[in-house]
Amino acid sequence: MRLDLNADVGESFGEYKLGQDGLLMPSITSASIACGFHAGDPGVMRETIALAQQHGVTVGAHPSFPDLVGFGRRDMRATPREVEDFVVYQIGALAAVAAAGGMRLQHVKAHGALYNMAVRDATLADAIARATASVDRSLILFGLPGSELIAAGKRAGLRTAREGFADRAYRPDGTLVRRSEPGAVIEDQESVVNRAISMARDRAVNAIDGSRVALEVETICVHGDTPGAAALASRIRKALIDAGVSVLPVGAASGVS
Repeated sequence: MRLDLNADVGESFGEYKLGQDGLLMPSITSASIACGFHAGDPGVMRETIALAQQHGVTVGAHPSFPDLVGFGRRDMRATPREVEDFVVYQIGALAAVAAAGGMRLQHVKAHGALYNMAVRDATLADAIARATASVDRSLILFGLPGSELIAAGKRAGLRTAREGFADRAYRPDGTLVRRSEPGAVIEDQESVVNRAISMARDRAVNAIDGSRVALEVETICVHGDTPGAAALASRIRKALIDAGVSVLPVGAASGVS
């Protein structure tokens, strides 16, 4: 079995520092980099690209609603054309920075509210997929298993990768518990590691109500702003390898469609 281990990174901004990017990079295989709309700036993007290149980590764009104040985690109303335009803008910005550093983008993963709203909203998901395809049809679109994002990616002729979240709580329907609700972020490292192994080995995870949810994934995310994220990513990678899982970039992982 092969799995990708990804993290959302590059989320510092100006004088504000967030995450443990330098310590995370040795443990992950794919990095989703903020493009300036919820976090990140040109200098942070350049530095994060260089870090990824140093550690052999593939990179992708992490576009958001234009919401610096809310860190991209507030639901916003936007037309499909607006969504398509600001996703193209963000992918293009990061692609240019990556090219300047001698790298190409591997994937696109929407951030925060944009991601979560597109899980159920086919119109929104199609706008993200169209934007991605219009920039580069070789890009892989990330999304929750069974979500509108995955369906939209396939409609747009893109490769897709189903994503699991080791450090987030799930509802019985396989969607994520909103961060505003109790228990949405799992901070106990042992629990997070066990959940990652369950996703890899059993293709399932326990929902917040205790029920078992089927979960077929090609990539597992550890959030860069989760407490102790670097140590957690290291533990997850070791546990996956010990369980016989090959940890590889998602573009190389079997099952990416």
